[in-house]
Amino acid sequence: MRKISSKYEEGKKRKRDGWIIGIVLIGVMIFSVLGYAFGGNTSSTFEKMNYNGFVFVKQNDFWVLQKDNFQLIFRYNPLQTGQIDFVGDSINNYLGKPLYISSEYEEPISEIYTNLFSQNKIVQRIQYACLEGERCEEGLPIKTCEDNFIIINEGQIRKITKEKNCVFIEGNINDLTKLSDGFLFKVFGVT
Repeated sequence: MRKISSKYEEGKKRKRDGWIIGIVLIGVMIFSVLGYAFGGNTSSTFEKMNYNGFVFVKQNDFWVLQKDNFQLIFRYNPLQTGQIDFVGDSINNYLGKPLYISSEYEEPISEIYTNLFSQNKIVQRIQYACLEGERCEEGLPIKTCEDNFIIINEGQIRKITKEKNCVFIEGNINDLTKLSDGFLFKVFGVT
C-alpha cells in the first residue's frame, strides 16, 4: 500500500529531485569542458605543411590552402601527388567560362568541382558532357576541344596531357584523384 503524503511533502521531494538532477547535469558539463580543454579536442591540433612557400593545413582528412582570395581544399598535398609533368593551364584559362567534364569517377570530379566552382566560383558552371567522336551517354551535350573540357579516364600510364582546351587526366583508378589534385596545383601555380 502506498503511503499518503501531503502536498507539502510531495513539493519538497520534487524540489530535492530537481536539485539532484541539476547538480548532476552541472557536473557532467564541467567534466565535459575540462575533458575537452585538456586533450579531448583532437581537432584543434592541425598538421601543417609548407610547400614552395604555400602553407597547407590538414583539417578533417583534407588539405586546405589559402591562396590569394581562394580557399582550396584537396584530398592530397603536393608531396603525395608525386611529380606531374604537365605544362599548360593557369587559372585565367577558366575564369568566368563554362567547364565541361567527362568521367565515371566521382572523387576526382569532386576535387575539381570543389576548387573551381562550389568553393571559389572560378568557372561559370561545371557540366557533364561528351567529347565529340566518343561513345556518349544519351542526353549529354557533345563538346569539342574548343571548349574548356576535362576528361578523366583510367589508363595504364599516369599522365596529364593537353590538346587545345581539352585536358586529359589518365592513370590507375587509385591515382586519378591524386592526378586531379596535381592538375589543380599546376593551375593555381602551387607546383
